[in-house]
Amino acid sequence: MKALMKAMVLESNGGPLVEADRDVPAVQSGHILIKISHCGVCRTDLHIVDNELPEPKLPLVPGHEIVGTVVEIGAQEAVGNQAKDKTQSFKVGDRVGVPWLGSTCGHCRWCIRGKENLCDNAKFTGYTLDGGYAEYCLADARFCFHIPDGYDDAKAAPLLCAGLIGYRSYKMCGDAQKIGIYGFGAAAHIIAQVAANERREIYAFVRPQDNDARSLAMNLGCKWAGDSDGASPEKLDAAIIFAPVGKLVPYALSNLDKAGKLILGGIHMSDLPAMPYEILWQERSIKSVTNLTRADAAEFFEKAAQFNINCSVTVYPLQRANDALSDLRAGKFTGAAVLRV
Repeated sequence: MKALMKAMVLESNGGPLVEADRDVPAVQSGHILIKISHCGVCRTDLHIVDNELPEPKLPLVPGHEIVGTVVEIGAQEAVGNQAKDKTQSFKVGDRVGVPWLGSTCGHCRWCIRGKENLCDNAKFTGYTLDGGYAEYCLADARFCFHIPDGYDDAKAAPLLCAGLIGYRSYKMCGDAQKIGIYGFGAAAHIIAQVAANERREIYAFVRPQDNDARSLAMNLGCKWAGDSDGASPEKLDAAIIFAPVGKLVPYALSNLDKAGKLILGGIHMSDLPAMPYEILWQERSIKSVTNLTRADAAEFFEKAAQFNINCSVTVYPLQRANDALSDLRAGKFTGAAVLRV
């Protein structure tokens, strides 16, 4: 008889998630079986459940900010020649993290160029592969990571996506010294701490009257916090929009200095409004962020260990995954939500 596990499953587009008993995944070559401790609740999960991202695997176990323990390891010879230098080494009992990027082909034009985040044949944890809203998951060992010491499991979970996508967005700001952040949620509250440690100035733009987000931003070292539809007290070298709200683009552009960079840090965003060319002129630019690379993760986890980033988390039991998603949708907490399995 196969062993069973509890899982929260998306059975049809639009949800809700349904609690179900499922077979514990059988270990495969090149993969590790993980007993999950915690899994972060990401806005991307919300986009999937709300049918805003196309063609998820159905039925699907969502979740791609997974922290757990290795319980079984598949044969390693199947790893082959794909990115041997990036293959992680794990043993049973290791604490491990699983991110959004679940696997890549290793041989398309993007992988060959070192841009595996754009792989034509990539698979994604909790979207095209079953994820972490469950007691166990199976993951490609090459795309898993050791978690820095000093983080308990709940506070480590948001590092696996909010931290990684946030860091890739932050890197795209280049050498900007004055950076605006729109949408002060899970990613923003992590990256603000990285920026503060690197002696950059962060200007937080939050929803009007969101005093909790404003207070969190200032407590984490931001120089200023104000309304998302307002003017910055200083011209910005760069800005990142984490909120999936297209109407924020002209506000952010208007706050950029000449040659300023606007980074769109989400996988989904509502339509951009019409706007005057004038606010884009003078060599301002707009660029989107897509997925992450393992190199991003190596850099980010090194900084996380160095700076001892504090993740603000609201913890829900696995069976309350729908409540966590609803609260995220409604903006009922600051920081990140995490499921305790």
